Amino acid sequence: MPRQFLKLIQCVSLLSALDSSAFAQDLPKQPLALINGETISTDEVEKPLGVQLSRLEEQIYALKRQKLEALVQSRLLAQEAARRGLTVPALLEIEVSSKLNPATDEDVERYDQANRARYPGANYRDQIRSQLQTQRRAAQHQAFISSLRSQANVVIHLEPPPIYRVELSVEGAPIRGSGQAAVTIVEFSDFHCPYCRQVQPILTRLLSDYGDRVKLAYRDFPIRQLHPSARKAAEAARCANEQGKFWEYHDKLYLLGADISPEKLRALAQETGMNVSSFEQCFASGKRGSEVDKDVAQATDLGVTSTPSFFINGRPLSGAQPYERFVGIINDELARSGRKSTGQAPR
Repeated sequence: MPRQFLKLIQCVSLLSALDSSAFAQDLPKQPLALINGETISTDEVEKPLGVQLSRLEEQIYALKRQKLEALVQSRLLAQEAARRGLTVPALLEIEVSSKLNPATDEDVERYDQANRARYPGANYRDQIRSQLQTQRRAAQHQAFISSLRSQANVVIHLEPPPIYRVELSVEGAPIRGSGQAAVTIVEFSDFHCPYCRQVQPILTRLLSDYGDRVKLAYRDFPIRQLHPSARKAAEAARCANEQGKFWEYHDKLYLLGADISPEKLRALAQETGMNVSSFEQCFASGKRGSEVDKDVAQATDLGVTSTPSFFINGRPLSGAQPYERFVGIINDELARSGRKSTGQAPR
């Protein structure tokens, strides 16, 4: 066989072994549509949908992971039952049902005292007893699964979706925390959104727990359709920022509710130690409205549709999430940056 032909075969084999996606990155992307010769590019479609698409990918992964975990547990139980010469129900009877301690009257009473508002009606004690038994069965079942898993060789190949990040600037945004922080939380918020108000104590706690490792940047995203006066509240906060009092005014605005009467806004300015006359002139002029517009435009470009919406080092997180959700992403980002996570989080 000619040497040139052998070399050609080797080259073809090598190329087929490589992932074609490595070459796809160097190829120009084809437009998704043409309108009289004018193109609509992939980026034009995907960029504003990035947050929603990444959320869908995470949901798909979560569904796959849930199903995979159920199959793993089922196989572990089947293998253990076969090893003992039992059926799976018989195995669970021995390792789960027979080891359960029944809920006593004292257990029911203790639970009733802690959760009285949830159980009105005459039969609530039976409901509590049944729920306690269900909880104990689930805990014993999971403990048995964990023991089987610790003795087995379980290898999971299902990979989570790649981390999605967006690039966004915090230039001009009010910032709480150290300018040298390894983690930046960008918050898009609406002063009249109840969920935005609900998450504020969590953000305060995060800044306290993580110290100089985390900073918070505020961006306005007043949703006119839901909160018609929220934009004016945002402009008032920008006027407070002009005097270096943004965060003091920010905190009081959330407590104020939807009242943005001149008297209330003036009172807040006075309470925060501002030059009230300068504040009123700023607010009346509407000159800070362009800053609010800029934030809204940025949020829209990023695909933000609701408040509060967060980007933690560019990683999206939507809604008034619990403290632990923030902690998980923050600690992962600190680990990636080589910084230690705080020992206080989570509590």
